[in-house]
Parts: sequence; structure tokens; C-alpha cells
Amino acid sequence: MSLSVQDRAEYIATFRFIQVFLMEALARWVPQTPESEVKVLFGRHIWDLAQQADGLGKRGYELRSPSQFSLRPVDSYVELLEEFARTETTPQKIHGFYDVMLPGLAARYQNYLERTDRLLDEPSVRVVERILGEFKRMIGESEALRKELPELRLADKNWPAKLAKREASEPNIVVRRSSAAVA
Repeated sequence: MSLSVQDRAEYIATFRFIQVFLMEALARWVPQTPESEVKVLFGRHIWDLAQQADGLGKRGYELRSPSQFSLRPVDSYVELLEEFARTETTPQKIHGFYDVMLPGLAARYQNYLERTDRLLDEPSVRVVERILGEFKRMIGESEALRKELPELRLADKNWPAKLAKREASEPNIVVRRSSAAVA
């Protein structure tokens, strides 16, 4: 079954919320991060996330949502995002963001692509595919930096798996709105 225009708008708005949240988390981390190389990496990726959120916001408007509309995900996912944003050590920030949160969001984008009608929803498909390509580049850049800076290795090797399990525990993060709320 193909996603309706309202379904697509809700997914896009939820993805936008997450992109903005992650962008703001990175921005809050920059002044607290002692490693200048990590500050630069985060800075570049803040810009990437902002551009991605902007693309999603414009696409949401084309799907009959207000311009740059964000839809808060289900509470359990927001709790995970908020807890992740409070991560304190640089290695956990790096590994959590690039090894768990971005791949988890990429899996959700991939699921969206599998569920939508690629012809009817071609503009969304293009936006999401562009973001997926940028996620791949961002993850690659973080891996290159981690190879250069061994101090970014995690002390607790099991921490990313625990975070990934929590990230994947909520299969549907989109809050459904009534038709009246959309009109």
C-alpha cells in the first residue's frame, strides 16, 4: 500500500525534527569538545544537517504542510534523542552519532523509500537519497578522523550496541495526526 500525501508529509516532518535535533546537539557539543579536529568535524556536519533539514522542510511544504514544519516523533524516541544529546565524552559523542544515530536514521529513511511510491513521491525520494549519500560521507569522515586520533576510541566497547538497541526499539517513530489537524 502506498503512502498518502498526509503520510508522506508526516514522515518528512518527523525526519526534519530529528535532523534539527541532531544539528542542535552537535552545536551544543562544539564548545564543550576539547579536540579541535572534532570541533571542525562537528562544525562541517552541523552545516550538512542544517541543509538537509532545510530540504526536508521545503519538501514538507510541497506536501501541504506549513513551511519548514517539524513533527515531534513518539515520546520514547524523543527521550532517546534527549538522553543521547546529554552524552559527555568525546568518544561516546563520536561513536554514538556516527555509528548509531546516523545509521539508525539512515535505516528509517531506507524504510521510507521502500514504502513510498517512487514515481508519485519522486521529490521526496530525491531529497532522502541525497541525505543518505551525505550520511555516508559524514560517517566516512568520522572514521578517517578516528584513525588519526586514537584517543577517540571508546573505553566501553559495548556502549554503541546498547544505544543501537534502544534506537531500533521503536520501529515507528511517526505520530499520526488527524486529517483535521492537517487541513
